[in-house]
Amino acid sequence: MRNVIGVIPLYDDERDSYWMVPGYMKMLEEAGGIPMMLPLTANPEELDYFLEICGGFLLTGGHDVSPSIYHAERKPWCGPCCETRDEMERYILEHAVEMDKSVLGICRGIQFMNACYGGTLYQDLEKEHSSNVDHHMKPPYDRIAHTVSIHKGTPLYDILNEEQIGVNSYHHQAVRDLSPVFQAMSVAEDGLIEGIFMPSRRFVLGVQWHPEFSYEMDEHSRKLVQAFVDSIV
Repeated sequence: MRNVIGVIPLYDDERDSYWMVPGYMKMLEEAGGIPMMLPLTANPEELDYFLEICGGFLLTGGHDVSPSIYHAERKPWCGPCCETRDEMERYILEHAVEMDKSVLGICRGIQFMNACYGGTLYQDLEKEHSSNVDHHMKPPYDRIAHTVSIHKGTPLYDILNEEQIGVNSYHHQAVRDLSPVFQAMSVAEDGLIEGIFMPSRRFVLGVQWHPEFSYEMDEHSRKLVQAFVDSIV
């Protein structure tokens, strides 16, 4: 079942429960994938099982990435983190990359990908990256908040064949220093990196915006998700 895609779960600290944004699952299903929300665990034996049966992995939004991942001091404005999720996601990501499995990171996903491989993050854009661009829009989230420029010669340009698109935006952390194993695919109007890819792998991509909220209305979101599902072998 090559189209089985492991989806990293969201965790609610107050309710001590897993949850999921329906759009993550629905957008994968509409593209022909079989999404499966994984349990929140750092147990290598369990994670090895999912690495075996899943053809690809979706790194979802959620908690802030712990500054310890990128060897930084935690600032007062860093939000809640989830240690188990950080451990789980690092294990999944590093082994998926070694196995050349397809990986798509969204919001926290792109941030974690960058941090995991030696990049750094802004712990809060309002405090650390002054800008007039709206990176923390109010609902509804299926509309354009700002534009991004797409670099030619990157996978995102190949998928969309566009040099600029409008995107939604709901995040307070972001890529600061880019990891040496990634290259930028797109940047916002204020220079913030909003798309990255790993050139040494078939499909390891991250975007800062939220196709899970916009895929029904936005053709670019559907094309990106379709390319992810189609890349799974």
